[in-house]
Amino acid sequence: MLAHGVIGVDMNADHLAAWRLDAHGNPTGAPRRFFYDLSGTREHRDAQVRHALTRLLHWASTCGVKAIAVEDLDFAGEKTREKHGRRKRFRQLVSGMPTGKLRARLSSMADQTGIAVIAVDPAYTSRWGAQHWQKPLTTTTRKTTRHDAAAVAIGRRAQGHPIRRRTAPPPQHRSDAVGHRTVQARPGVPGREGTRPRIPGPRTRSVPPGRGVKAGHQNAQHRPGRSAEHETWQQESLPLSP
Repeated sequence: MLAHGVIGVDMNADHLAAWRLDAHGNPTGAPRRFFYDLSGTREHRDAQVRHALTRLLHWASTCGVKAIAVEDLDFAGEKTREKHGRRKRFRQLVSGMPTGKLRARLSSMADQTGIAVIAVDPAYTSRWGAQHWQKPLTTTTRKTTRHDAAAVAIGRRAQGHPIRRRTAPPPQHRSDAVGHRTVQARPGVPGREGTRPRIPGPRTRSVPPGRGVKAGHQNAQHRPGRSAEHETWQQESLPLSP
């Protein structure tokens, strides 16, 4: 299903932000937004959601994409007053987002068209998407929003790619001035950086590893020659001249 790319979808209170990604996780084309109005009666809200999902699936079929990635959102524990206190507008906003109905209806409608729906972990998709994709995808003729960048992050997570765009270049020296690496190798990758083995001996730059003796004791060190002040000296007999 992922061989033809994926469409990442970010669900919001009034629209669906979608972006198409190729098989390598690169966003292609322009982002699409499918708006809906969740005010009014239940029939009106259901018709708005169904119309937005129909346009999304029609666009996916036109692009030839066989998979749509969405967030596995569940706001059941986010609507309580005990958690958010007097933030009434936020609780109303969260309560008005039909994430469960959207995902269930999208799955049923996509099954009829042969398109798979992939639910991914929603952790930090909006924050990391805005941090790593919003500015690079913004041009003079296109303004990328946080929701568009989140759609890219959702699609890359569904493909198994990291949300970050690329690995940081190697530092010029071994100090920590450039910071730590942004992307770590997976556990199954050969040659990955692991825990360094414990080498016995003092961990100083002046004494090589394994040489656990003091530097002041010259005779105890394993050197090719011993010091002259502690070495015994014996004069050999010289041949007498005739």
